[in-house]
Amino acid sequence: MSDAYHIIVADDHPLFRSALSGTLLREFPDVCIHEAQDLSSLQLQVEHNEQANLILLDLHMPGAQGFSGLIFLVAHYPHIPVIIVSAHDQPEIIRRAMDHGASGFLPKSSGIDDMVEAIQTVLKGGVWIPKNVSMSDSSNPSEMDFAQALAQLTPQQFRVANMVSEGLLNKQIAYELGVTEATIKAHMTEIFRKLGLHSRTQVVKAMSALAVQPLHDQSTF
Repeated sequence: MSDAYHIIVADDHPLFRSALSGTLLREFPDVCIHEAQDLSSLQLQVEHNEQANLILLDLHMPGAQGFSGLIFLVAHYPHIPVIIVSAHDQPEIIRRAMDHGASGFLPKSSGIDDMVEAIQTVLKGGVWIPKNVSMSDSSNPSEMDFAQALAQLTPQQFRVANMVSEGLLNKQIAYELGVTEATIKAHMTEIFRKLGLHSRTQVVKAMSALAVQPLHDQSTF
């Protein structure tokens, strides 16, 4: 890359973030790396680095349920392409990520050559997935409909919906966000309306459908 690029590395594992950032700096000497450990810090990085060219996003980020983080980024920062970097490499997971707006999917088991190719391809406006993966399977209509509705939430409403999906009560959410319980109730009213749902239980169920179960072997981060 002849010009300097700003890449945000978003992963909740410090060792993996450090390793990936180090590899990027070796392969792309002029790159500027920004790191995020959860969805809130990722949002701050994006807002403070409007010149960001690319986000490398793990599927298991605190503050998000699986694909919900990707849906949030694509909805609110559509000018920044996202490559999912995940220990998951199942074709179904890759297809769902691409359906939800990812510009690429890089399994964590990939070699450096694939990583370089994926990043260069996406920075040039293309898309990249592993060569042995077929995208012929059809999308899940109900999941895509919910993703479209979820994309309508404001950043604060998105945080509240995720906290509800984690089992927090309005009082707890208000404390965590530093607002009044009445404000959270107002957010919940809008969340129900925008998502076409009527109860917290329905929110939990709908959000959990976007989750990706962690692999049993976490040695690959």
